[in-house]
Amino acid sequence: MRKRTLLLGASAMALTFMLSACSIFSDKSDPGHDASSGKGVQNAPILLTIRHTQVKDTQKKRLAMLQDVVKATEAKVPGLTITLDGVEDKVNRFEKLRAEMAAGNPPEIFDLFGGTDTKDYVKANRLLDLTPILQELGLTDKFYSFEEFTVNGKIYGIPMAGYVEGLYYNKKILKEQGIKLPETWDELVAAAAKLKAAQITPFAMAAKDSWVINMMINTMWVRTAGADSIEGFLNGSMHWTDPEVLKAFEQYRTLIQKDYFQDGSLALAYAEQQNTFSSGNAAFMFDGSWANTPLLDPDKSVIARDIGFMNFPSMGGPGDGYINGGWSNAYGFSKKVTPEQLLAIKEFIKQMYTESMQKRQLVEEGMPPAMKLQDTSQVNPLITEILNVFATSKGTFPAFDSRIQTKVREKLERGMQELLGGRTDPASLMTELQKQQDASNKEETHSK
Repeated sequence: MRKRTLLLGASAMALTFMLSACSIFSDKSDPGHDASSGKGVQNAPILLTIRHTQVKDTQKKRLAMLQDVVKATEAKVPGLTITLDGVEDKVNRFEKLRAEMAAGNPPEIFDLFGGTDTKDYVKANRLLDLTPILQELGLTDKFYSFEEFTVNGKIYGIPMAGYVEGLYYNKKILKEQGIKLPETWDELVAAAAKLKAAQITPFAMAAKDSWVINMMINTMWVRTAGADSIEGFLNGSMHWTDPEVLKAFEQYRTLIQKDYFQDGSLALAYAEQQNTFSSGNAAFMFDGSWANTPLLDPDKSVIARDIGFMNFPSMGGPGDGYINGGWSNAYGFSKKVTPEQLLAIKEFIKQMYTESMQKRQLVEEGMPPAMKLQDTSQVNPLITEILNVFATSKGTFPAFDSRIQTKVREKLERGMQELLGGRTDPASLMTELQKQQDASNKEETHSK
């Protein structure tokens, strides 16, 4: 994950309420009823709820894996019953989970986004410290990174899989049009011009879900401004109005003005982007590795054997060669659990985070592993290509929405839709973004 996801309104209000009232939310459970100790276990029914986001038709295999883990966990823990609660990922992240965290009643196990989300929930005293559990189970050193789920040296989420974002391309179209893989921005624009002249859509794009637009522009401003640009916005050493940032948005507008994105993109939901590309009606698509499942399904994709993946071309800036990738989706666990539930949670972790399950995710779903696998055989060639692009990049940077404040993200999402619709220009958008960034930075400083 990415992933990378949205749907806001009441969710922002819920988060604001949560952060402004952390003292109200402090955990005042009985100190003699310590969830981390596992003491006081009795032979009684044990109930757990797992909030997952595997609700789409393209995620059936992923759901089947979770169901297998649930069965194995229940078989190991007498009296345990696990309820699966499936919620669409954007709704879970930006509405339902935030409201539950504000109220203090999240599920025992839930899909958790790293970075800012995790820090907010730790601040509100909602997440179970997993550091001693990972040590107890011997898992601490078996993962690539816990960085996005580590706060003050403690780990609060266990990544399920990695992700990487870049340009998917249709090998057949490029070959027929005599187009070599573009290595620079100028070459990419020239390829787009040639494709449009041949009446082929250069870029599949569905912008109704605003987060989709921001995947590609995130990579573009990192190209021109550097991989540390987000941290610069947060600490004030860089501004959205800086020339090197503005340059990326100006170049993005070039693609808009020349009609290189698919028609009617502002009215199209995310799935339509993948449908356009997988039906062979676009040459390029900027997306994340979570898109692999529908793209490689021969029943849904006519180009399943003709897909390639590349890092975004160089744009002549300090961020050239870097790639948006990492481990930002995890399972998190409520701090408010009984000792009996904690023992069941430990068993769930043991069953979920194994070499065999990570290998199954990689082979069946094309999901980059979160754990260090010894065996990566039998992997689809496209997945191998994606993993190689990931491994040979100059470095990685996190998705901006895992670090930037909620109000800034919302302003950028609305602004990019306005830019795509011709209702604003890059300079005006950057000015408005910087105003919100200044306000959010100030608010964050005062809340500490």
